[in-house]
Amino acid sequence: MRIRFTAPIAAVVSLFVASAAFAAAPIKIGALFAVTGPAAFLGEPERNTAKMVVDEINKAGGVKGRKLELVVYDTAGDATKAVQLATKLIKDDKVVAIIGPSTTGETMAVIPVAEKEQVPLISCSAGSKITDPVKKWVFKTAQNDALAVGKIFEYLQKQKQNKVAILTVSDGFGSSGREQLKAQAAKYGITIVSDDTYGPKDTDMTAQLTKIRGSQAQALVVWGTNPGPAVIAKNAKQLGLKLPLYMSHGVSSKKFIDLAGDAAEGVRLPSGKGLVCDLLPKSASQKTSLVSFVKDYQNHYKTEGDHFGGHAWDAVMLLKNAIERGAETPAAIRDQLENTRNFCGIGGTFTYTAQDHAGLGKDAFVLVEIKNKDWVIVK
Repeated sequence: MRIRFTAPIAAVVSLFVASAAFAAAPIKIGALFAVTGPAAFLGEPERNTAKMVVDEINKAGGVKGRKLELVVYDTAGDATKAVQLATKLIKDDKVVAIIGPSTTGETMAVIPVAEKEQVPLISCSAGSKITDPVKKWVFKTAQNDALAVGKIFEYLQKQKQNKVAILTVSDGFGSSGREQLKAQAAKYGITIVSDDTYGPKDTDMTAQLTKIRGSQAQALVVWGTNPGPAVIAKNAKQLGLKLPLYMSHGVSSKKFIDLAGDAAEGVRLPSGKGLVCDLLPKSASQKTSLVSFVKDYQNHYKTEGDHFGGHAWDAVMLLKNAIERGAETPAAIRDQLENTRNFCGIGGTFTYTAQDHAGLGKDAFVLVEIKNKDWVIVK
């Protein structure tokens, strides 16, 4: 016998079925961010953004009727702690994927865990070594330092500044950047006339800058994350160093301007477009999503969304898209991530392939300059 529902009863049954689906077990996503410690300027906006995006996804009905559950741990920027927490996320929390960590050194330490346990890792760090060579289970959203170096060197080449000094921090991010600076120099007709380093906890780089002042350098490229680069900018101003000063994308947030103060004036660096989204032409493909992200973050946290929070936005949304395409297990999510094509995110337009788990081209960067304690796009 066929049972016929009246319209009101049918509506109730439909609502019950929808509610039952949404009551299904949530999909757990892990996140490792340096919310405290020296790299907190990276990890805090990443954590905030990830929570914001997951909350908004859930308020809109989840993904295919299932909520996302974000499990966040603070690594404090410590690689050993990151490994321990990655293991906890996989073994105890049973996550299907991990977003983060915030720094290159932490990411490199966590990669063997992700590969062994076969759980997708979407790093928010920039080091080229994270995905070069390609690791099966590892992807990234932060723009490669290889692309950042190319952006700076292209500009130096146009300015006919072919004798360059480099000063890099002695950690994972700095080492990766130093490799790229040295590897790409010849391609742009650039000679590195001074190659020096500084420690992550160093508070005075006057000695290195004095040495650079005595070289033939026409420009100085500094590779590191705060607070070191801000110290270098201040030291350079104190010494009266007249060289044009270029920084890495590792300081592309207002935190650098706050730390460096007047010494930040005139510094140039490659950055994701989120930092200057209001200055982009209306025709720019990312402008709408970038402006929306910046305002959304402002509404939630009373400060502007930045370049680093954008890495987490991209990671969450990439996972959402993979799950929407039917992936729920770690293996299926990995496969769908690798099949991502032309995803317009905050960091750029991502296309992952079996040969490329970084997914971005050099158009993901713009060269910016600090003027009057704000950013302008370098033409």
